Amino acid sequence: MTHPSSAAPRPPTLHLARAGLLATLVAAALHGTAAQASTSILFIGNSFTYGALASAQNYAPGTVTDLRGTNIGGVPAIFKAFTTQAGLDYNVSLETQPGSNLNYHYDTAAVRPLIDKAWDKVVMHGQSNLNFAAPNNPALISQYTGILGTMFQAKNAAVDVFLTATWSRADLTYVTASLWFGQPITQMGIDVNAGYNVAAANNPSIVKQVIPLGLAWNRAITTGFADDNPYNGITPGQVNLWATDSYHASNLGYYLHALMDFGAITGVDPRTLGSGEVAAAALGISGAQAVALQNIAAAQLAPVPEPATWLMCLLGCGAIGLKRLRARATEPADA
Repeated sequence: MTHPSSAAPRPPTLHLARAGLLATLVAAALHGTAAQASTSILFIGNSFTYGALASAQNYAPGTVTDLRGTNIGGVPAIFKAFTTQAGLDYNVSLETQPGSNLNYHYDTAAVRPLIDKAWDKVVMHGQSNLNFAAPNNPALISQYTGILGTMFQAKNAAVDVFLTATWSRADLTYVTASLWFGQPITQMGIDVNAGYNVAAANNPSIVKQVIPLGLAWNRAITTGFADDNPYNGITPGQVNLWATDSYHASNLGYYLHALMDFGAITGVDPRTLGSGEVAAAALGISGAQAVALQNIAAAQLAPVPEPATWLMCLLGCGAIGLKRLRARATEPADA
């Protein structure tokens, strides 16, 4: 008596079908992972964002999405170039309007729908002196940081919102009557940074970080890389961070702007971009200048030790010094 085999061999086509299904599932999983890895970011601002009065405005507009359709690259496109070189996948969009403060982007009926979407990250700033109608007053920026932030959180509760504190204007310091006329060139940047910190403090559940661009601009001046007064000529060996109006930025200033955004938002050290960074070359910035600006951005973004950390360091150094003194006291005297 013959017995049928306990398990008949599967047809080869069944093996192939299952293998094909497995390959399809793996490919789908990999595609889903890649899609999730892409980070959407929106830049909201004005001429300081889009690179007015410099060739940065026209840099690589095809790499970003200008929601206003004006074909601008600007700081967002430079940021995009940095992320690509760092191996990061960012989908970059921008919505800008010359001279605008934050209220414009929410209150303008034709504009709000362009930005009222789910974003992973949003970075924004207002007018150069905080408020043209009330210079050095952060109230309007603070109010609309809350309004815009609430709108973004309604679409994505995990959105990260950044505020970029902009730079000192040389025109308001040296030639035009203003609150900062006659003051040190660094003062406006300090005051604007303080204003954005007020907005962040008033909206703690919305703002992830204030990006201290104006303080980095000050650092470029105080370390001798950039000239402090474009009205009396640029010192040999130094650069001009301002454009020809001594108000907007030059390509060097916008490059620093993008570096600060890049370092703060991605957490990647700007110095990793190095002297061969591609946007710098396209903007006429030398490798040495790019490295200098990367170093300035990295130094400004470096975490400041907490007071307790400083105290521990001081106590540690004191203990080491005391130990050495005691050891020296027990050594035999020289002959």
